[in-house]
Amino acid sequence: METSFDMFIETEVPENELIISRTDLKGVITYVNETFAHISGYEPEELIGKPHSIIRHPDMPKSAFKDLWETIQAGKTWEGYVKNLRKDRGYYWVYARISQVVKDGKVVEYKSLREPVPREKRIEMQRLYDKMRSEEEGTSRVVIYVRNEDLEKLKPLDLF
Repeated sequence: METSFDMFIETEVPENELIISRTDLKGVITYVNETFAHISGYEPEELIGKPHSIIRHPDMPKSAFKDLWETIQAGKTWEGYVKNLRKDRGYYWVYARISQVVKDGKVVEYKSLREPVPREKRIEMQRLYDKMRSEEEGTSRVVIYVRNEDLEKLKPLDLF
């Protein structure tokens, strides 16, 4: 049984830094800036060619991404708060603006600019997303404390 709690480690997005990425029309990453790579814990070459969902945190409600895709495919800019998953299983929050890139009248890719989120807003959004997931997906985030001597006896499915 894994006993790592890296998922509780938050990485702060530095002020005055923008996280930038571009994807093809299917959401496969085609470009990341160094800030994105550093904050996410990946090397740029580990991200290029992967679906952007590689950094999707399980706390994010599915409806947020449904809304995102519907908005950008309609030619509008999507803006919102996103909790992302780091390579080390930690997380970081960003305020994202995602829009189409149009060349010669044709949509060729999507670009995303992301910036830091104040602590109070991160707490507010975590509560909102927990509520949304509970209502929409029937899932809840849970932390369970187990006596150390009982840890080896447990199997993941024994908890539920």
